[in-house]
Amino acid sequence: MAFNEIIKSSSTRIKTGIALILAVLVIGYIDSFFIMWLLFGILLVVSINESMKMYKMQSDSIYFYTGSIWFLAYFYPYPEDLVFLLAIVYASLIAYKKEIDRKLFLPLLYPTASFLFLLALYSEYGVMSLLWLLVIVAGADIGAYFVGRSMGKTKFCETSPNKTIEGVIGGVVVATIFGLIFSLDNISTLGAIVISVAVAISSVFGDLFESYLKRLSGIKDSGDILPGHGGILDRTDGYLFGGVLMLMILRAVM
Repeated sequence: MAFNEIIKSSSTRIKTGIALILAVLVIGYIDSFFIMWLLFGILLVVSINESMKMYKMQSDSIYFYTGSIWFLAYFYPYPEDLVFLLAIVYASLIAYKKEIDRKLFLPLLYPTASFLFLLALYSEYGVMSLLWLLVIVAGADIGAYFVGRSMGKTKFCETSPNKTIEGVIGGVVVATIFGLIFSLDNISTLGAIVISVAVAISSVFGDLFESYLKRLSGIKDSGDILPGHGGILDRTDGYLFGGVLMLMILRAVM
């Protein structure tokens, strides 16, 4: 498919993507922990609602428990540790009341845990680490989309039939280039390459996991809040996997 045809057929997706990038840049420029915590919290609530559709579960209590943990995350210095606190609460409730749905654990693992890791990434390494994550995952997505649409022929896996090996490789290459340009100042060139490649690959599998959940539930998109993109989880799946890996690697090398 010609490049101009790809652009034309993806105009809505591109416009929404540009609007999202501008919104993120404005929030990043303000660089306020409260605003970032509030933004992630809003995205988390919407994501939990979308995930419950994919998990085929209904629970009003999950918003209370997750909201309580997110409130604590504003004050607690290690937000990702609260995943274990919430897990203990869930396990205790299930043991005490056997009729409680054991699927409560699923939204804890995805997406709640990932959003706590994103908040921890911002808290420890600042807004530039989120910008770095943003451009790496966006690069992987953009590269995979255009390379896959223009020259992709070899199917990558059964979970996502439209994803090709050529597209994935193109996405990782573009993500690595973007990652080198926007890497943190105190990261070496080799470190930037390693982190960019690792985060790009993890974002691919974040997208695959989202596709897997949607196939299980028989839906096309997790939601319809973002024109051309679907739901919040459709747009953030790569970041939810990539953010976890970026935080872990940065802690190991810095």
